[in-house]
Amino acid sequence: MAVQTRPLNVVLVPSDRAYRGENLEYFGGRTLARLEWTHVYLGRWSSRDRTHLDAAVPAALKDRHLNGVLRQYFPGKHISSVFRGAEAGPVPGARVDKAAVERIVTTLALRGVAALLLPPGAVLVERDGVTSEHGLAGYHGSVGGHYYAVAVYSEGTNGIVAFDEPWKNVCATLYHELQEARTDPDVEDAIRTGDSSHLGWYSPSGGEIGDIPIATNDLSDVMQEVPLADGSGTVPVQLLWSNRDKAPASS
Repeated sequence: MAVQTRPLNVVLVPSDRAYRGENLEYFGGRTLARLEWTHVYLGRWSSRDRTHLDAAVPAALKDRHLNGVLRQYFPGKHISSVFRGAEAGPVPGARVDKAAVERIVTTLALRGVAALLLPPGAVLVERDGVTSEHGLAGYHGSVGGHYYAVAVYSEGTNGIVAFDEPWKNVCATLYHELQEARTDPDVEDAIRTGDSSHLGWYSPSGGEIGDIPIATNDLSDVMQEVPLADGSGTVPVQLLWSNRDKAPASS
């Protein structure tokens, strides 16, 4: 099977085609029942945004209601999320391509997934020329045995703007990418080798657990602030694909 990747990018499809035949299948590759990650803030970030993200992203990834979707893809396993804290990274250029992302990742000595957070104004560039100026908000991958996710500071015409504050857009993007990193961490190996056995949970139609829901006419359908199960407030996320519901779901 040819592996097609869809970075977090707005792809609009007619509503009568959305979600048709998109269920995920397990291809035998690695998955991460225990997700460990570190926030790496590149360049200049406000302390307010950092505080929000360092609280909201772990809250979303540990929430028992949201994890109800994840449990479908880890039968018989206990899933857990461990936030390893945050650190400052290098100042990126105005345009950050895949090579730059991979250089940064290989210089970091981190346990688990390196979550790279681009500063306001930085443009993310994919290998195929797609940029965050045209709907790209982030992607995940691996290099040299290191897993990573990268997210744009979505604001104005950069990235995907779905909420009333940029940090919320970043939170939803990072939630999407980290959940894909845990359900399909070695997708880059599948792309490089053409061997689909490296894939974890992936749709034969093309796409991962976070990709499929974004193929909708209305971002508000999948980009939502959902209440946390512990009653402590809400968190901005992108809903994930649920095989059980054959639709995006929050629990």
